[in-house]
Amino acid sequence: MAPYESDDSARAAEADDRLAGRRKAARYVVPVAVVGVAAATIGLVPALADSGDPDLPKVTAQQLIEKIAESDVQQLSGTVKISTDLGLPDLGGLESGLLSGAAEGHGGSSADPQSKLLELASGTHTLRVAADGPDRGKVSLLDNAAEYSVIHNGKDVWGYDSKSNEVFHSTSAESEHAGEGAKGKAPRDVPATPKDFAEEALKAVDDTTSVTVDGTAHVAGRDAYKLVVKPRRSGTTVGAISIAVDAKTGLPLKFTLTPASGGAAVVDAGFTQVDFSRPAASTFAFTPPKGAKVTEGDELKGAKGGASKGDEPKDLKKAWPKGHEGTADGVGGPKTIGEGWNSIVVLDTGGEGMPSGASGSTGNSDVDGFLNSLGDHVTGTFGSGTVFSTRLVNALITDDGKVYAGAVTKAALVKAADAAQ
Repeated sequence: MAPYESDDSARAAEADDRLAGRRKAARYVVPVAVVGVAAATIGLVPALADSGDPDLPKVTAQQLIEKIAESDVQQLSGTVKISTDLGLPDLGGLESGLLSGAAEGHGGSSADPQSKLLELASGTHTLRVAADGPDRGKVSLLDNAAEYSVIHNGKDVWGYDSKSNEVFHSTSAESEHAGEGAKGKAPRDVPATPKDFAEEALKAVDDTTSVTVDGTAHVAGRDAYKLVVKPRRSGTTVGAISIAVDAKTGLPLKFTLTPASGGAAVVDAGFTQVDFSRPAASTFAFTPPKGAKVTEGDELKGAKGGASKGDEPKDLKKAWPKGHEGTADGVGGPKTIGEGWNSIVVLDTGGEGMPSGASGSTGNSDVDGFLNSLGDHVTGTFGSGTVFSTRLVNALITDDGKVYAGAVTKAALVKAADAAQ
C-alpha cells in the first residue's frame, strides 16, 4: 500500500549516516508507492447512480462517501486478491534481500509484520482476512505452500512465518507497527483490504478532486455501488480510483487505482469471497509451533538498526533546515509541499544522495542494479540528482541528500527542487 500523514500525502521517516542514509533513501522508491494512494484529497461532485445491474436505489456521491464513513462492520471473514503493478523491473533476488535487510533492522525476525511490506509492492497475492470486533483480527498472506499470518487476539499480536518457522510476538500496547487487528486491518503501513486503501484515499475532502457514482456492480456475490474518484489537476500520476461499496453495509469491497499514463491498474484489491457472520473463536487462537524461533517485541526496543520512532540520529535536528521541521513527528519529520494530488514529501537526509553509475554504491549489488535500472539523471537550479520512477510514485534524490517524493510527474519533482533553492 505508507508512512505519512499530512491530510493528503505520504510521509518518509528515515535518515541516517552516509551509508545507512543511502540504503534508507532507497526504501522510498518502493514502499511509498503502495501507500502513495493517501496523496489524494477529495472534492464532491454530486451525481446519481446510473441504472445498471444490480438495480439499486439511486444515491449521490456524498451519500455514498457518508455510507463508507458510517460503515461499522465488526465481524467478517473472506478472501482478498491484491495485484500491484508499479512497472518495476523483475526483482529477482532483490525483494528477498531487501526483506532480509528489513528483518535484520528489527532484530532478525522474518515474522516481524514490517518485513512483509515489500511483498505487497509487486505481483499478485491472495490474503485471507477475518475480524470479530476491535480486539480480534487476522490477516494471512498465502504464498504457494507457505503462509504468513498476523493475528490480533486481545492484547496479544502474533506474526508467524511458516516458511522460516519464526514467530514475532508483542502486545498491542507495546508495538504500533506490529499489527492492527481491529476490523481485520493489516499491520500498520501494509494496506491489505479494499477498506484500507479506500480509507487512505478518502481521508480528506476539497476541490482538488471530482467524485461521482458510476453505476453498480456485483463483487464477491454482493450488490455494490461504484464510486469513481478523479483528480482535477494535471501533474499527478494518478488517473482515477474506483471503489466498489457494498450496498448494504457500506464496506468497500473492491479498490482499483489506474495511472494517468493509462494501461493496467497500479493497485487492484478486492474481495473474491466475503461472509459477515462471526468467525469461529479458534480463528484467532495461536500457539507458537514446536521448535519455532520466537522474538518478543520488547527485545527489539533499542536494538541496533531498529526503525522505531525515536531512533533517528541525534544530528538530524541540525541537518533539517530551520522552518522545515515537518508536521508528523515534530523536529526531524518530513515536510509536505503542494496540496491534494500534487503533494510532494520532502526529506533532508543530511548526507549524500543516492550513488549513480560508478560514482558510488549502496553496498549491495542487487540494490545498485535495481536503482540504476529505475534511475534517470536530472539537473536544475537545485543541482543534480536522480529520479527513480514507478507508474505511480516518483522520487527525486538529489546529490546533496534531499528526497522529493510523490504521486507526481518527474517534471513536478524537478520544479519543486528548483523552487526550494
